[in-house]
Amino acid sequence: MRRLRNGSNIAVTIVVYVLGLLVLFPFFWMARSSFMSNIEINAYPPPILPRVWHLENYPYALTVFPFARYFLNTLTITVPSICGALMTATFAAYAFARLDFPLKRLWFTLVIGSMLMPGAVTIIPIFLGWTFLGLSNSYVPLIVPAFLGGGAFNIFLIRQFLMTIPRDLDEAATIDGAGSVRILFTILVPLITPVLLAVGMFTFILYWNDLLGPLIYISDQNRQTISQALAAFRSGYGTDWKSMMAAASMSILPCVALYLIGQRYFVEGIVLSGLKS
Repeated sequence: MRRLRNGSNIAVTIVVYVLGLLVLFPFFWMARSSFMSNIEINAYPPPILPRVWHLENYPYALTVFPFARYFLNTLTITVPSICGALMTATFAAYAFARLDFPLKRLWFTLVIGSMLMPGAVTIIPIFLGWTFLGLSNSYVPLIVPAFLGGGAFNIFLIRQFLMTIPRDLDEAATIDGAGSVRILFTILVPLITPVLLAVGMFTFILYWNDLLGPLIYISDQNRQTISQALAAFRSGYGTDWKSMMAAASMSILPCVALYLIGQRYFVEGIVLSGLKS
């Protein structure tokens, strides 16, 4: 039995390593291309590593790709969206997990069911609404939706985490005269920090890499985000692949750094959210 268990563990480990390599391979290919010349990138068969490491690709990419401006534009959208998603999703999740109100199960079912609706269905009516308000060429349509519920998946994740916390804490605080808002912020929020960090990371990656939203609402080149600018990193004479790969490598560094810093909380927030339904 022990040999069978050890064999199973080895097989699972091998599968995990293989899947991990498959996931990381596109990032490796992007990073190695950022140190090549365009001729070497288009060579066949493609070399695994650069024959000559062109470190100057990164300084050159910064001269043709105003990274700082696009970086600040993306942060202008991402940071308020994270705050809005965390705040409104926490309020909604607390209501579904702790409060009693009419048709609560029905409302929660509708919230979860909204994840099944394709996003393409609502693109045109929402765009027409923002255009009618005169806000189509601004960051408002990209930020405000985060303050309107925070996303069904985020609500579900935080709600499931709250369900793992005993109600005895709420009852003890209620006896001491604490209201719902005080219970949420002084007792529950410190206990659900891991899932809040996980939701914050999800939201950051979602808005940082969002391409469709900026393409729909942002037409001013000075307001473009990183993903939008990378998609337009072309000219009528072809694509400067070495500069594009260098700019793309720099654009994912905040996501990688954020995950490396908060990976423990990220995993804990995901795992503990499914302990109790």
